[in-house]
Amino acid sequence: MRSLTGQILTGRWFMVFASFLIMSAAGATYIFGLYSNVIKTSLGYDQTTLNLLSFFKDVGTNVGVLSGLINEVTPPWVVLVIGAIMNFGGYFMIWLSVKGSISRPHVWQMCLYICLGANSQSFANTGALVTCVKNFPERRGVVLGLLKGFLGLSGAIMTQIYYAVYGADDPNALILLIGWLPAVVSFAFVRTIRLMKVVQQWNEPKVFYNFLYMSLVLAGFLMIIIIVQMQFQFNRPEYVVSAAVVLILLSLPLVIVIKEEIIIWKKKRSQASSSSQLKITVEKSTLPSSTLANVFRAPDRGEDYTILQALFSIDMFILFVATVCGLGGTLTAIDNLGQIGLSLGYPSRNTSTFVSLVSIWNYLGRVTAGFVSEFLLKKYKFPRPLVLTLILLLSCVGHLLIAFGVSKGLYFASVIIGFCFGAQWPLLFAIISEIFGLKYYSTLYNFGSVASPIGLYALNVRLAGHLYDKEARKQLAALGRTRAAGEELNCTGVDCYKLSFLIITAVTLFGCAVSFILVLRTRKFYQTDIYSKFREVAVAAETEMDVASSGIDGPATKSTAPAATIISKTEEEREKERE
Repeated sequence: MRSLTGQILTGRWFMVFASFLIMSAAGATYIFGLYSNVIKTSLGYDQTTLNLLSFFKDVGTNVGVLSGLINEVTPPWVVLVIGAIMNFGGYFMIWLSVKGSISRPHVWQMCLYICLGANSQSFANTGALVTCVKNFPERRGVVLGLLKGFLGLSGAIMTQIYYAVYGADDPNALILLIGWLPAVVSFAFVRTIRLMKVVQQWNEPKVFYNFLYMSLVLAGFLMIIIIVQMQFQFNRPEYVVSAAVVLILLSLPLVIVIKEEIIIWKKKRSQASSSSQLKITVEKSTLPSSTLANVFRAPDRGEDYTILQALFSIDMFILFVATVCGLGGTLTAIDNLGQIGLSLGYPSRNTSTFVSLVSIWNYLGRVTAGFVSEFLLKKYKFPRPLVLTLILLLSCVGHLLIAFGVSKGLYFASVIIGFCFGAQWPLLFAIISEIFGLKYYSTLYNFGSVASPIGLYALNVRLAGHLYDKEARKQLAALGRTRAAGEELNCTGVDCYKLSFLIITAVTLFGCAVSFILVLRTRKFYQTDIYSKFREVAVAAETEMDVASSGIDGPATKSTAPAATIISKTEEEREKERE
């Protein structure tokens, strides 16, 4: 028997807590609006060039197929270490460039730096999030919602830490912070994040809901402190206090972790005298070898597809198109919030307010989509693709508020778009895991993310950036001026983004229609008990565990299915649950 301290530090609940912290520091890409203007002004970029940087940022964030393939054949710590090195290297070079410590880089070099730094997020996602989903396969919607939620909060969390460490008047330092902080957190937990034997604990849903409540407290505090900071001018000590409270709230789930691991430790001690042991072998994942003949002969939905079977399936194509439209539109709005606010006449200090609002509601969208879709699926067989369709429809409201420049509408648009952007991620990844299985989830998860940069390039770089610069040049021409070399190109008024977001609304509505096709195709699948196979494995394991703990001799069991066991309830606990 390991010690209590060893049980806590090596237990699966501490692994979940470590994943929370990694995700809480991995969202540097979501606060691009806070430091994008300093890049634009210090390097003399126009909006099209800045949007090109934004596109490569999103490419790095979401094209994580390499991290998925590495994770298929190596332990998660390898992926986390690679990600930490890439994060520091990429953002440190951006910081040196903006600060003027090195010669001014070419645009392609800046694109490379930001792509490299942002790609570290996909490594953190693959290392922590994918591992958690595999460790809790029957709670995947909840796990995805929580972890993606903490990722959504990371922008607001790092903003508060930045204010406390460097002050609010040095945006260059923010780039430095997002270079070293995520790397330090990932290195701290490289040995904690690992694949573990699947254990279905009887009070597992309650534990995850407790994590949810604590994260809601953190999100609520962040919302309040953002509003207060918007109304009053904080000094450095006040920023330090607010950041300290954020860190304390971020650490609160550790209380639940310790409590649950103590319970598990005590139960293990009571069973330690058992003379027979259950042996369960975990099947290691290897890269699939698909022949051309079976690529187009896909298994039933819910079974383990090979990588190529999933990529060539109609379901994946439909889901991909829908998310290109949905994520591309919402991310275009998020990446341009600072410029949208300035063009509509909002004070420049409100930029951080919009970004923080997006961060908070991004979080709420993620946890709401994860928990609510899981509840609706298990209680009413409500298909997740239908939830995705409704979210895409809601995002159109935010796009129209921006398009028509409604008075104070950008605040509401930030809330709606942040919520819808966040909600799409756990739904996308849960749908992929449910339809195509978990065997090659590391790779398929990252393939699903590729939809975002494709949509962003089309709607942000080619559409919004181009029309913004076109309107800005028109305004300069109306004043009888031409743009000087190195001069920042700015546009003011509703027309800067009106046509762009009307087109984005139309594209998103098309995505709704495409998503609804997936609803029709998968309606019978979602009417079945899609998680039954995980419970069957767990029940078989529980039976063997009962035999082992009672001292009855029996053959050891080898399982080629995902390893699973259950921490059983006592009769008293069963009675309480029935009540």
